[in-house]
Formats: sequence, structure tokens, C-alpha cells
Amino acid sequence: MNCLIVQPIHEAGLAALREAGITPVPCPAPDMATVARHMRGIDAVITRDAGLDAAAFAAADRLRAVVVHGAGHDPVDKEAAARAGVIIANTPGANARSVAELAVGLALAVARRIPAADRALRDGEKGFRESARFHELRGRTALIVGWGAIGRETGRMLAQAFDMRLLVHSPRSPRIEGGEAVGSLHEGLARADLVSLHTPLRDATRHMIDAPALAAMRPGAILINMARAGLVDEAALLEALASGHLGGAGLDVSSPGAPTGPLAAHGNVVFTPHLGGTTEEALRRVALEAVRHVVEALNGRLPATAINPEVWGHATRAAAPEAGGATA
Repeated sequence: MNCLIVQPIHEAGLAALREAGITPVPCPAPDMATVARHMRGIDAVITRDAGLDAAAFAAADRLRAVVVHGAGHDPVDKEAAARAGVIIANTPGANARSVAELAVGLALAVARRIPAADRALRDGEKGFRESARFHELRGRTALIVGWGAIGRETGRMLAQAFDMRLLVHSPRSPRIEGGEAVGSLHEGLARADLVSLHTPLRDATRHMIDAPALAAMRPGAILINMARAGLVDEAALLEALASGHLGGAGLDVSSPGAPTGPLAAHGNVVFTPHLGGTTEEALRRVALEAVRHVVEALNGRLPATAINPEVWGHATRAAAPEAGGATA
């Protein structure tokens, strides 16, 4: 059996596939045209933020499972997966510690203007310390948007390290422990000094941080986005920064041109290239978790994190003639 690796994963994951009798097939490039050309003979796919589109699903002749290396599964075409009877699973929580650490790092970098300070010193500029106001995080209020594994870990770090009060906006979470649930997003925005985004991108959350939301935020507040670029209306963010209403932003995700566009002109905006889960420790954990789900699916067991379990019966019936190849 073969598993297409759309984007590179940790060697520990590749070794685990081989040990289970599954051949890892590296894709030469993660664009969907290239992926589609390599789908024949593939039983499972591990993909990261490249996802898998309808053309790739249509090109497959025996695909049974797609596993997302990470939590965000919005780039995977769910309708195409349903038509093909392919199960989709993800690996939530495996990289939570690393993403949360970077969220805290970005909050500090914006609050203390660390990248701008570094540039000023390297350029020989004088008087940077006197050029702006800098603030501590201690004792302030943070709003965590999305109370999944990453949001909870980020909140825990902020509360324990900086004695921050935690507000939580997460309508889909059945129970919120460790923070105060707010009645609405705008209520939380109006009370928070730091807003950290950790929610999936859906129709309901696209541009949830728009002009009215930014206007609802406290003057001088900091916005951190660790989740998906589409959560933030970047044109509105630019206006909020230019007016001086917003104190700054730390963006681990952004539109492709943002780091070289108008937003980049603001010294209180810090960009990172979706670096949250990119630590050696997290990459190893996520790769091994992804492989575990691949092995489960190819052995006829529904992965615990399946996001479309309703297709499982169809997938297992279609795969019945080939069952029994991989071992856990």
C-alpha cells in the first residue's frame, strides 16, 4: 500500500509508515495539479496546509483516507471526499504546545516591539526607546477565540506566566474551564487587551475580525492570529493600525502578499511564516499521529479524529477486497 506525502513530514513518520508496510510516496510539489498526477495507486494521503482538492480526489483510483498533518482541514474538499467515500482525519492537539508558545512569543514581540527594536539597533538608529510606549502583559485581559487544544494551552500559558484574566469566545465548545465565556465576540473584544485567534475557518468565521470587530476592540489592543488568514479582514486591519486604534498585530498566518504589502510598513506588525507548529518536537508528534490514523484507516478502523465519519461504511465496503495489508 502507498501513502502520498503531499508536503514533507518528519522522518519519524516516514519510518513508521515503512514499519507498518506502507510505502511513503513523496510528492514532487504540493500544487494540486502535481498532486493529481500522482494519485493513481495511492491508498492514503498525508497533507499539511496544501489540502486536497476535487481534481486530486477524482484522479485517485483507490484512495481510502486523507489525514491532515495538523488541526486545520479547511483546504481539503469535503464534498469531493464524500463523493469518493474517503475518510478525512486530522491531528488536533499534537502541536498545541508549540503553537501556543509562538502565540505568546508574538504577543511579547508586539507589546515590546522587539523586531522593530532589533532593526533600529542594526540600522544605527538612536532614540528607539523614546520613540514609542511599551507595555507589560501582566495583569491584563486576554480573549481566546477558539477553545480547542491550542486555545486552551495559549490561555493556560498567559494566565500562569502573566497572571492574565482569560475571556473565551468559543460557541461550539460545550464546556469552558479555566476562562470566562463571553456572550458574544464583540463583548469579548471590548474587554480584552490581547486577542488571540485559534478557531477554524468556516463560512461563519471568515472575516470575523472585520472593521466593526476591530472598532470594538480596546484602543491599543493587540491582535494575534495563529489559525487562518481568512479570519481577519486585512484591509480593515490596515485601517485600524493606520488610525492608531490598534496597538499592533502578530500574524503567523496572512494572505500571500501581506508581508511585503502595506501592512508590512507598520513596525508594530510582526509576521511569521505559519511557524506555530514547526518545532522538532511538534513535527515528530504530529507526523506519528498522522501515520497512526493512516494505519488505522487502512486496517479498517475508524480514526478517532475522523471529521466525516458518515462516509466510513462506504469507504470500508469499497476497500474490503484489499483489507489486511498494514499493521499497527
